[in-house]
Amino acid sequence: MGVVIKVGMADLKTGKAPDILTTLGLGSCIGIALWDPTTKIGGLAHVMLPDSTKIRNNSNIAKFADTGITELVRQMEAMGVPRKRLVAKIAGGARMFEVSGSTSVGNIGEKNALASKQKLQELGIPILAEDTGLNYGRTVELNCENGDYVIKAVGKSVKTI
Repeated sequence: MGVVIKVGMADLKTGKAPDILTTLGLGSCIGIALWDPTTKIGGLAHVMLPDSTKIRNNSNIAKFADTGITELVRQMEAMGVPRKRLVAKIAGGARMFEVSGSTSVGNIGEKNALASKQKLQELGIPILAEDTGLNYGRTVELNCENGDYVIKAVGKSVKTI
C-alpha cells in the first residue's frame, strides 16, 4: 500500500507508485499533476497565483504557476524522469466569488488555468485532461501507479480524468 502524500496550498511534492499525492480545497487555485508512465513517478503542485513576476515578495516558488511548474519539473528530472515523458492533468481554477464587473479578483481561477497551460506548453508537456472552471472547489488525488487524477467535489460524483 502506498503512502498518501498531502500537498498544501502553495506547495508541491513528488511521489512514486504506489503513492497517492493529494491536495484539498482547490478553489481558484490549480492542481497540476505531472506523471511519467514509465517510472510511475508523479508530482503535484497546488498553485495559487498565475505569475510570480507580478508580486514583490515571491519567495515561495510553489505559489505561482510559472515558477511552481518549473520547479516540479526540475524535481522530477532530478529523480530520473526525462521531461519528454511527462504528461499533465490539471484541475481547479474555479470562479469562487461572484464579483460584479470584470475585476481581476473575480477571475483569478481562469488566469491560473491559462498560466498553467501556457507554462506546460512552453515546457513541451502535453495536457491529457483537465477539469477547470465552474464555481465549486475540488479535492484531487494523483495515483502514481496508473496516472489517474481523481477529482472530488461536494455534491458532485467522483470524476477520474
